[in-house]
Amino acid sequence: MATTIAISNQKGGVAKTTTCLSLGACLAEIGQSVLLIDLDPQANLTLSMGLRPEELRHTVGEALLGNTSLVSASRESPVFDLDIVPANQELVVLDKVLYGRQGYEFHLKNGLKALGDGFYDIVLMDCPPSFGTLTLNALTAADLLIVPIQCEYYAAHSLRQVIELVKLVRERTNPRLIYRVLVTMYDRRNKICQVILEQMQRGLSKVLFKTIIEVDTKLRESPAFGQPITLYAPKTRGTQQYRALAKELMNHERQRP
Repeated sequence: MATTIAISNQKGGVAKTTTCLSLGACLAEIGQSVLLIDLDPQANLTLSMGLRPEELRHTVGEALLGNTSLVSASRESPVFDLDIVPANQELVVLDKVLYGRQGYEFHLKNGLKALGDGFYDIVLMDCPPSFGTLTLNALTAADLLIVPIQCEYYAAHSLRQVIELVKLVRERTNPRLIYRVLVTMYDRRNKICQVILEQMQRGLSKVLFKTIIEVDTKLRESPAFGQPITLYAPKTRGTQQYRALAKELMNHERQRP
């Protein structure tokens, strides 16, 4: 079975979609077959891959409703071994429709099981910045939750919310779920960032990625060109840091029992 990873934070603007896209491309670079799943009604991940949500015939929404498979809804990307199941605004309605169905929390997990072995090595899911049926489906299906977080005053509060959510999911639908924290958009020139990072390194040492993703304008530009950072600016600092994250993640997965 593929390693399934959700990328989520209840706070927006923390580079959640950037992390999903950039990490996915870097994992594909080192030989992993990767499927990205866009679960955000804003469809930013879909847009970042150069797709037009309003023109799509098949989306993740159809797969969650059982009208098609994840494979049928998937699209190839410009990166070898990197595919995406795109989204559009129909997910806003789907979030409410799913809630009325029996076992709605397991629809995505069942869809991933139906892929069978050998299709993908890793599945990365970009979650919406809110807790609803879509996020719950992702966390129920996930082996690992990556929580992107900025070094700012509100970071601790948003992280506490995520930890409480993880506890809830473990109790109800997915007892094996674990989480790790990723520092994103780090500004080394900002004194507050340095102080909060030191606090995180002390208090979250067991779950904090060693890799830190710094502010990089190329990371913000690449989605406008419909390309992951590995294609748009392969030598930039942000690319190197996401490559380091991909290697750290793979080492972590190899060490898991």
